[in-house]
Formats: sequence, structure tokens, C-alpha cells
Amino acid sequence: MSVSEMFAALQGALGQDQDIREEIRKVVQALEQTAREILTLLQGVHQGPGFQHIPKKCQKAREHFGTVRTQMESLKTKFPADQYYRFHEHWRFVLQRLVFLAAFVVYLESETLVTREAVAEILGIEADRERGFHLDIEDYLSGVLTLASELARLAVNSVTAGDYSRPLRISTFINELDSGFRLLNLKNDSLRKRYDGLKYDVKKIEEVVYDLSIRGLNKEATVGSGGEK
Repeated sequence: MSVSEMFAALQGALGQDQDIREEIRKVVQALEQTAREILTLLQGVHQGPGFQHIPKKCQKAREHFGTVRTQMESLKTKFPADQYYRFHEHWRFVLQRLVFLAAFVVYLESETLVTREAVAEILGIEADRERGFHLDIEDYLSGVLTLASELARLAVNSVTAGDYSRPLRISTFINELDSGFRLLNLKNDSLRKRYDGLKYDVKKIEEVVYDLSIRGLNKEATVGSGGEK
């Protein structure tokens, strides 16, 4: 084989790779649009009247996740099944965003932390990497850390809306989350930096709870709400 033939073959391989990446980008753009629609919907809970419509907003968000599952099915067909991590960079960010959105919906519904397996089911992908297109553990953890920041914001806005019991429950949840992350030996630099931000979320929520305490509103919240969510 001549040098020119060798490089012609290489160009062919590069062209195939570029075609695959372009097809992946098209689906990822659609996923990003759906994620924006879900985020816009859920942002309504931060507004005063939004607290009254949380169940309805969560229901609508779950309907959007039906679209996500369809788009994920399409994404799976765009590259060889055994080359997940070769192309992972293309959908990593939107997948982490979708994990956060799924986790936020589950928290709003039950005030619990969604499992990686449950998120995978919501997104229509696998939890086990051996079974194909899956939810990477680090992508799951990144999404959960984004949830912590969102809940810190929710704690502040809850007080503005006159819901004084919610920040207390958020504080308990975030402290449990922080304790869980402390058990992990994080090697990923990006993930470790994201985790470093969790302590600021914890501090922000503690300040909200402290403010309620000195104003005597934490006792009022406990008695008045009767522990209701």
C-alpha cells in the first residue's frame, strides 16, 4: 500500500467518525432542548404560588421525561454499542443535567434522594455498564450535587413564600447528603471540585435555619405544619 493509499484510508476512517459525532450532536441538541423545557417548568416552584402547584409541575415534568426516553433510544443507535466512552463527552453534560432534573422531581414528590437505578429507569437507560448505554456513577453524582445547590435556593425562597418548615427538612436532607459524600474517595478532579461546593450549600441552608431560629419561626413551623411536607 502506497503512502497516499494509507492516508486515503485514514481519511475514510476520520470521515466515518465525524459522521457519527454529527449524528450524536443532533440528538444531544434535542435532549438539551427537552432538558431546558423541564428546567423552565420546575423553576416555577421557586415562586410563591409555585409551592401550591408542585404535584402538578412534577406530573408535567414526568411527561417530558417520556420525550427524553424516546430521544435516548435514538441516541443509542448513533454509535457502536461497545464505544460508549469514546463518545461520552458529547452527552455527559446533558446527562448530568437530566440526572439533576430527575432527582429534583423525586425530591419534590417525596423529599428523598433518588437512586442511580431509579434515575436510569426515568431516563430509559441502564444502570449497569455491562448492559450498554448506562448512567455513569460520576454523572449521577454530579447531578446530585446540582440538586444540592437547587435545594439551597429552594430553602431561601421557601422562607420568602412563608413556608418555614421546608428549610428545616431541606437542612436535614442536605446534611445527610453531605455525610454520604464524605464516605467517597473522589478521584475525578471535576467531581471533587463540584463536591467542594457542597459545603457552601450546607452553610447557606444553615444560615436560613439559624435565621428562622432567632426569629422563633422554626418552632412555629414545627408546631404549625405538624411535620407535613
